[in-house]
Amino acid sequence: MRYLTAGESHGPRLTAIVEGLPSQLPLGKTDIDPWLRLRQGGYGRGRRMVIETDEVQLMSGVRGGVTTGAPVTLDIENRDFRNWTEIMAPESGNWPRKKALTDARPGHADLTGGIKYRHKGLRDVLERASARETAARVAVGAIALKLLGEVGIQGANFVRRLGPVEVASPFNWDALETIENSDLRTWDEDAAGQMRALIDQTKAAGDTLGGILEVRFRGLPVGLGSYAHWDRKLDSRIAAAVMSVQAMKGVEIGSAFENAARPGSGVHDALYRDEARGYRRDTNGAGGLEGGMTNGEELVIRVAMKPIATLMRPLPTVNVVTHEASDAARERSDTTAVPAAGVILQCVIGWVLADAVLEKFGGDTLPEIQERVAAARAYAAEY
Repeated sequence: MRYLTAGESHGPRLTAIVEGLPSQLPLGKTDIDPWLRLRQGGYGRGRRMVIETDEVQLMSGVRGGVTTGAPVTLDIENRDFRNWTEIMAPESGNWPRKKALTDARPGHADLTGGIKYRHKGLRDVLERASARETAARVAVGAIALKLLGEVGIQGANFVRRLGPVEVASPFNWDALETIENSDLRTWDEDAAGQMRALIDQTKAAGDTLGGILEVRFRGLPVGLGSYAHWDRKLDSRIAAAVMSVQAMKGVEIGSAFENAARPGSGVHDALYRDEARGYRRDTNGAGGLEGGMTNGEELVIRVAMKPIATLMRPLPTVNVVTHEASDAARERSDTTAVPAAGVILQCVIGWVLADAVLEKFGGDTLPEIQERVAAARAYAAEY
């Protein structure tokens, strides 16, 4: 599979084209819009989330509620475009345009992108570099999650840490409903209360917060990915997808960073076998991946997100036109987007996993894929 997204933060719409989906996959707005709403939620979000009410329009590739096998086109309207029509117009003229950006914001793509593409008006960088683009990727990822669900694979995402406040208790799949109903995507209400207080304090100070997200998948068949080629190793593909999301700066699989301080005897997962369960591991330090492949255990991924770079009390910078000292430009911003980031990450990781499923079990139709996944699970149990 492959996809391409297009569109700017304040342009008329975001568009994505998805190619390579099998036919007969049940798909509609109700499979995608809830993920778009989750992406917009979370305590600490800014005013843009009030302006936009993201909904997808399926423009091609779906008929009668199922995919046809043709490319699927997704369209998400930017409601705020009505306030930016003259500023974002592709036609020449109207110079100088309003809301020009020449004071580069530290931590953003502004300065480097301006130098790379020779833009003195840094809005030409901001508009595409903005995390608004992740709305399109969530829509794409929602389709991937739908495909995974049809072959018995389930995912979850939650906040492990926000700023210095950490959720110390272990995750349990029974907590999914609590997580979905939490504005901080956690089952630990004590930690959530501390997080809310910290967000309020940080907002009053004009600052921002980052954190650590955790994404898990269960029901993965053995052998997605490959040990034979570097570019087919699943851990490298997951890491690339995660690090492509704005503000993500670190990724670990399983207990990778803790494992670095332990001897091998305390790291690797011993193997056992019984007739009822087949092969099993009583620990999961590997996080579900060995040798670049899924091993049948839960996939566990943790991601570090830096604080959002747009500050209401801006850092010093330089104006790229006058070269004079200035304060960084202010655009609408969130105090934190950590809870929403987990939703985005589940979607982009889900895309990688769905691609790996089709790579191993690919067929023209969903029923073919389901049959092959079932056969692979039966073989692994008997091996």
